[in-house]
Amino acid sequence: MARPRRHDPERRQRIVDAALRVVGARGIEGLSHRTVAAEADVPLGSTTYHFASLDELLVAALRQANEGFGRELRESGALADPGTDLAGELARHMGEWIAGERTGVELEYELYLAALRRPALRPVAAEWTDAVADALSRRTDPVTARALVALMDGICLQVLLTNGTYDEGYAREMLARLLPEGREKGTAPGGGAEGAGRPETERRGAG
Repeated sequence: MARPRRHDPERRQRIVDAALRVVGARGIEGLSHRTVAAEADVPLGSTTYHFASLDELLVAALRQANEGFGRELRESGALADPGTDLAGELARHMGEWIAGERTGVELEYELYLAALRRPALRPVAAEWTDAVADALSRRTDPVTARALVALMDGICLQVLLTNGTYDEGYAREMLARLLPEGREKGTAPGGGAEGAGRPETERRGAG
């Protein structure tokens, strides 16, 4: 008589955690059901039972990797406070994230960029962009929020690719340029309040 399957509700999570460790150590090319099963110390059949394809496993891994930075912004009381310096707070959050475990940050971007060649990952990558933009929309209009996300992505990726040092002052200055003084909340760039879409220097000189 066949032995009953042992109930293990945490096995799926252990497999996802193992996949993140494998990608962190070997890159996307090192990921397979076999390497993940070995890392998670589970039978090979367990990985294929929970994730029929590697794309399904990568989707779960990317979704978990995405949680950190976006959740931090959504839960940040400082970002929700209209009296705080939004550019300064974003620059600070980015600095704390990059200053964390570099392997973890690189892993998140490796999974994020894997969406270029794996269409199944693209909706999950978009979830991260949407979540962060939604969090920033509490303080600015949706168009500017997406521009801020794009700039933060670019700055972080540049630091990682060049193995450079994160410059919080530079990041704050660049982010602040997308949030010119006097722009009314909810006014998209190029429209709304008079002069809102013009460079700061031109607005200062007007009148």
